[in-house]
Amino acid sequence: MPGYKAPVDDVLFVLNEVLGFERYNNLPGFADATPDLVEAILGEGAKLCEEVLQPLNLSGDKEGCSRHDDGSVTTPKGFKQAYDTYCQAGWVGLAADPDYGGQGLPYTLAAVMNEFASAANMALSMYPGLTQSAIAALTAHGADDLKQAYLPKLVSGEWSGTMNLTEAHCGTDLGLIKTKAVPEDDGSYKITGEKIFISAGEHDLAPNIVHLVLARIEGAPEGVKGISLFIVPKFLPDGDGNPGTRNAVACGSIEEKMGIHGNSTCVMNYDGATGWLVGSEHKGLPAMFTMMNEARLGVGIQGLSQSDVAYQNAVTYARERLQGRALTGATNPDGNADPIIVHPDVRRTLMTIRAFNEAARALVLWTALKGDVAHRSDNDDDRQSADDHMGLMTPVIKGVLTDKGLTDKGFDNTVAAQQIYGGHGYIAEWGMEQFVRDARIAMIYEGTNGIQALDLVGRKLPKDGGRAVMAFFKEVEDFIKENSGEEALTPYLDPLKQGLGDLQNATMWFMQNAMAKPDNAGAGSTDYMHLFGLVALGYMWAQMAKAANARLAEGANGRDDFYSTKLTLGRHWMERVMPETGAHLARISSGADTMMSLPAEAF
Repeated sequence: MPGYKAPVDDVLFVLNEVLGFERYNNLPGFADATPDLVEAILGEGAKLCEEVLQPLNLSGDKEGCSRHDDGSVTTPKGFKQAYDTYCQAGWVGLAADPDYGGQGLPYTLAAVMNEFASAANMALSMYPGLTQSAIAALTAHGADDLKQAYLPKLVSGEWSGTMNLTEAHCGTDLGLIKTKAVPEDDGSYKITGEKIFISAGEHDLAPNIVHLVLARIEGAPEGVKGISLFIVPKFLPDGDGNPGTRNAVACGSIEEKMGIHGNSTCVMNYDGATGWLVGSEHKGLPAMFTMMNEARLGVGIQGLSQSDVAYQNAVTYARERLQGRALTGATNPDGNADPIIVHPDVRRTLMTIRAFNEAARALVLWTALKGDVAHRSDNDDDRQSADDHMGLMTPVIKGVLTDKGLTDKGFDNTVAAQQIYGGHGYIAEWGMEQFVRDARIAMIYEGTNGIQALDLVGRKLPKDGGRAVMAFFKEVEDFIKENSGEEALTPYLDPLKQGLGDLQNATMWFMQNAMAKPDNAGAGSTDYMHLFGLVALGYMWAQMAKAANARLAEGANGRDDFYSTKLTLGRHWMERVMPETGAHLARISSGADTMMSLPAEAF
């Protein structure tokens, strides 16, 4: 039976000693988030995830969700009680507006809790996770009457939320949407159409489900300019705000899918369902992208979470599994074999996964903190800078933290951790194959990783004259210069400087070769995304190494092993992973000529 322990100490190290969380106490909600309170919050969240959510992960995967003849859906045994416990403790509204019942604490803490919950039980965590995305969209774009009617119920978790984008004939190309909206005299709309792949579309966890649906108002312009966003509840609220008349929306079927079996992924049918416009007519995409950006960061967190829980279980197995002898001589002379953790290749695998996990967590927390600045600061320049960072890093976090490849991608870490088990990793009862299956979806939904790469290269790099990427380059360059005299940091700064140079050269290559020939950008976009990710993660390790060295110099307060381990993991990243930046640059610079020269019929 797999287990999970939330990495509270690692989170506190990044928040307090790397990012300087207390420096932001001038922002709304931060003054209340004292170090003691943050530690207490994370401790309680960890306990809930370890003791309530995680024990249901394997059983929920085996049981899955069931759709009944009346269209209702039953979630796995224990999910309802666990969901109620999660909501009643206030976790859904941790960072939500207090005016609607939220606690108003930093979004950064909600991001931490999302990692813990997803690692413990990814399928179950998606129900409140999608509700948080719906809260973000309504808060930013909803009219006051819609906010008053729906946000308190969503923030408390009493009602849940979804996002409805995809249709059978269109995924990423939302301009092809056919779902239509017909205006009514009372200001509402009748929504008709079919949506597919709707996570948490129907379930028994909440008495009402609030769907946010993209549709086209009759007579609207073609393409994405004619799309609007609507709120369509499963039950129409009555005069007291409680679920009233059943709306004309129903689950047509549950998708049979590879993983996340405990989450009800539905085909949703809208047959003249009553809905209300969110935001302005034909401006649905900006409103939905508020939700999408929240979801994309959440998906990146899912990639990290599955990598981490798979790693934890692989380490336990590697310490206990006896197989062969150490190359340097027996370490377990009283036994007939040594634990496999003595073997260099096993250590390479485990250290690479852990080095990725810790840097990825720091990157998520840094970006979440920027999100707090973007939404809470009263300084225009600070908000703009933070918003630039969020836009630039969202596709990197979503893409790199979930992708497949060699050594720096989240999905492959679950596969590598499964490999530690040998044949046992392929057997369901050990739980490792579930982590692989669950992690696989994160590369696909909320915009496939190929789309994230194209978004990064095609939209985020040139946006505002390259302001965001140039700010990132300058920040890393300044860090290297400011710390160049620290001999202890040389093993971290030299590889980071090389990687940054490769990233800057790749950026310049696009500037010189992609404008006249866009296929060059498309051909190199995925490599560029991962090159960017390597440098961003390397920057995180350089900062963590600086913090760890400083604490050791101060005496470490009895935590020498903790900080020394950080330094070793950081060096492993710099020695074994950062050199891949050169390979990415070489592939980018090869251009698109060869791959575009083969005629379609030759494939």
